Amino acid sequence: MTFFTSGNVLFIGSLLIFCSILITKAGGRFGMPALLLFLVAGMLFGSDGLGIHFDNVGQAQFVGMVALCVILFTGGVETKLRDIKPVMGAGLTLSTVGVLLTTVFTGLFIYGLSAWDYISFELPLITCFLLAATMSSTDSASVFNILRGKSINLKNNMQPLLELESGSNDPMAYILTIVLIQLALTVGDAGVGNLDIPVLVVNSLKVLVQQFAAGAMIGAGAGFATVWFMNRVNINNIPLYSIMLMSIVFFTFSMTDMLDGNGYLAVYITGIIVGNNKMKDRKQVVAFFDGMTWIMQIGMFLLLGLLVDPSEMWKSALAAFLIGLFMMVAARPLSVFLSLLPFKSIPARSKLFASWVGLRGAVPIIFAMYPVVEHVPGSGEIFNIVFFITLLSLVVQGSTIVAAAKKLDLMLPVAAKKEFDVELPEEAGEQTEITVTEELIAEKGNTLQALELPKGVLVIFIKRGERYIVPNGGVELQPGDHLLMIASSEIEE
Repeated sequence: MTFFTSGNVLFIGSLLIFCSILITKAGGRFGMPALLLFLVAGMLFGSDGLGIHFDNVGQAQFVGMVALCVILFTGGVETKLRDIKPVMGAGLTLSTVGVLLTTVFTGLFIYGLSAWDYISFELPLITCFLLAATMSSTDSASVFNILRGKSINLKNNMQPLLELESGSNDPMAYILTIVLIQLALTVGDAGVGNLDIPVLVVNSLKVLVQQFAAGAMIGAGAGFATVWFMNRVNINNIPLYSIMLMSIVFFTFSMTDMLDGNGYLAVYITGIIVGNNKMKDRKQVVAFFDGMTWIMQIGMFLLLGLLVDPSEMWKSALAAFLIGLFMMVAARPLSVFLSLLPFKSIPARSKLFASWVGLRGAVPIIFAMYPVVEHVPGSGEIFNIVFFITLLSLVVQGSTIVAAAKKLDLMLPVAAKKEFDVELPEEAGEQTEITVTEELIAEKGNTLQALELPKGVLVIFIKRGERYIVPNGGVELQPGDHLLMIASSEIEE
């Protein structure tokens, strides 16, 4: 049996990461999500595999919290307000009402299942709803990774809708989990008959409002303050901007948490504001956080894989399979269709696709750790069931998202890859690229002068094959040339 020590942690960690990346390279050929393979790699190296023993739930919970801060902030930075504005109402409805409905439907099913003689587990009603609450949100890491990693382009604004939902629904699931943990412990100590239901409902609503209000206000305040500060501070070493920004992310999360708000919501909103405002050295900052997101995802999923005990997990496999199946084909679709009833403009096939992208991932596993840390009766079974359902969701749903989008006729052509890896200051103007065609030359002529570009629009590079040409007005254009243009924000019509 191997234990983590200060002497071997770097050796074991580097070996885990190296091998898991090789595993994902091989598994990618079969359409398996990378995050699923990181989980499996952790299990292979764990106590029932190669013997690496890790059972510190508190440490795993802390790593998950840090990782989610980075993942949600990066997701916010890469979310464009112009894309999510048309789906803001639907996305926020899914992330609140949808999560609540999923918890209710799944909790009732689990309670009915626990009373079935053929299932070897029995949980009190409150614990059934607690189990449902930990799995009620779609996982932001999984959704961002799969939708962006596969370069999917969807009709009907489905991608921003799903990303907005997954980035903003963790607070609701977190609040439900915390409230139900307190309720489960209270019922265990005092019994159901001694509960003051009206007081319990009022207190739960207070927690809900405080978490959302504090998280939203602190996140917005931190976002605008970050934009103002980062554009005025002068640091000679550009990478330090990214490190400073990461410290602001962790400060925002911890400050929000200390004020009893939801830190995950706060860092996501901060990311959206930062990502939709002008920022110095944006390219380097985004590249840094993209890399950090991958490091955090790999570390988090590997650690969660190490934490689980497969021999114990399989004892709850039948119940977990039935619960997971119910969530995929009943609870999630019902929640989506009921939540989106007011939004008549969203087609039924889009709602059906949204129902299928109810991915479980690291977030449900991390939320399932809270009952373990608080010593809720049955928490071990909750963790094992949630882990199994996460594996099931990533295997079944994660590997079929592209096929489902094609089947429902929701796929759009993927935007052409950019030919120029050039990042100019935002103040300089908006960058665009066009490809010269035979039709364009026949209509306008074969020189830049003949294109008659509007005043304020300049061609700054021409790419011909693998060559780069610095243009002048008389340069002759050829079909297939790629033009990098910059348009001043003060173009005269």
